[in-house]
Amino acid sequence: MSTTYSAYTRDRIGWFFGLSGFQLGFLAVTILPVFWSISRSAWTSALLFAPIWVVMLLVTIVPVHGRSALGWLAASLNYAAGGLAGWTSFRAAATAGKAEDLATPDLPGVLQGVQVHEGPPQGPQMTRVAIIQNHATRTWAVTAAVVHPGIGMQDASARHAYGEALAGLLDVAARTEKIDELLILVRTVPEDGAERELWVSRHRRPGSPVLAEQVNTDLAHSLTQASVRTETFVTIVVPETRIARAAKESGGGLEGRCREIYLLMGEVEAHLMGPLGMTSVRWLRSPELSMACRTGFAPGDRAGIIEALAQRAADAGVNADVPWAMAGPSGADTTVRHYSHDAWNSISATLKLPNRGAVMGALAPVLTPSEAGERRSFLVAYPIMSQAKADRQSGNAEWAADLSQGVNDKLGRKTRAAQRDAQSKTRGFDAKLARGSALTRPYAVATVTVPKTMRITEFGRRLDAAVRRSGFAPLRLDLAQDVGFAASTVPMGISLTRNGAA
Repeated sequence: MSTTYSAYTRDRIGWFFGLSGFQLGFLAVTILPVFWSISRSAWTSALLFAPIWVVMLLVTIVPVHGRSALGWLAASLNYAAGGLAGWTSFRAAATAGKAEDLATPDLPGVLQGVQVHEGPPQGPQMTRVAIIQNHATRTWAVTAAVVHPGIGMQDASARHAYGEALAGLLDVAARTEKIDELLILVRTVPEDGAERELWVSRHRRPGSPVLAEQVNTDLAHSLTQASVRTETFVTIVVPETRIARAAKESGGGLEGRCREIYLLMGEVEAHLMGPLGMTSVRWLRSPELSMACRTGFAPGDRAGIIEALAQRAADAGVNADVPWAMAGPSGADTTVRHYSHDAWNSISATLKLPNRGAVMGALAPVLTPSEAGERRSFLVAYPIMSQAKADRQSGNAEWAADLSQGVNDKLGRKTRAAQRDAQSKTRGFDAKLARGSALTRPYAVATVTVPKTMRITEFGRRLDAAVRRSGFAPLRLDLAQDVGFAASTVPMGISLTRNGAA
């Protein structure tokens, strides 16, 4: 059994025949020369201006792969300027022997503005949580590695309860008036068998029957190829503008901000462990976060890191940590259609919500690798609006829906069923906001990563097919593949909703 969620609508509803205020104003201004020529009986000029206005009409209102022609032009110019300036290519300082401070992150693209601090000791074990400061977007973030039993074997009532719990978590985050965004990141990759090999090496008995060892080896090889390992991370993002005043009251500086973030971590963790049913919530320390960052760029390095951690358990002199100066790729290059990093290529795409609703649990095909060596990652982001902005946007959307309906009635134009559904949902948002619900603009990004020995274009098409099989529509993040990869694969609070990450 499944649960379908469809209580969402378009971010903005057009005022006049689906047009936004900016589009309507632009078209109204550009058509003035046509009317001016007609008023002067300059029919030749009117015939010349009319095709120009039609071209402007098509450029303004016709989207091409999610963007208008003007949007594509601006993105292409920015990409070309970045290529000429050398911003689309990255080489780590460690490759040239210039890494001076191993504790300073050396990461490409939108991750260059990230700085990782070790928070004050907390809890009975006095652990120091990694505090992620993004100077480019002026935000603070913390990441937790979580474990959930999944919903594959749950009935409709349990899935509905989990959906209500997620909505409750968003409401809690909104009521803090500090958390700006909640990010849930999942990475699935074929099992590398690192933990099993360590366990077998520790428990292997000398003199065991050769046939029994051969059978166990063959079974381990077959099961490893058929198994998938999943990693799940939850990141909360707090803007500097929302935490600065409270941090000043808590002592100011980095320590004051850490105290406020720790309080938010406690609220979120209580909800994750309670209604959402997480069996484990572990806020990452700096070495754990650097390992998650490194395995995000290079999935094949995980087996070696696991082996080094096992050796450190027996010998304290073994250094199993990944320094931040080497947590990123040695080299990365951004192309129009994919992202190249070290010996790997990646393709990212966003998911468009279907009009008929999203079925809970339908994203399983998106997260399932189709072949050995392939890694899938998936980000679901929940940007949370402030209550004042939510009320203002809800009122504007309701007014636009009423205006659109009134214009259709005046012109005798029939309102289509899809428009009626969108208008009814828009009018219902005001009641939900009055009851204390939070308003969010969720979006999702899926990424596939394969070694350079495999054709990335083929696996990109497989990812698109998996998205369509799940009931959604894929939309490639052309000209922004590096940002899509960083947001959906590296759990460091990167978002597509801020200007610093655009």
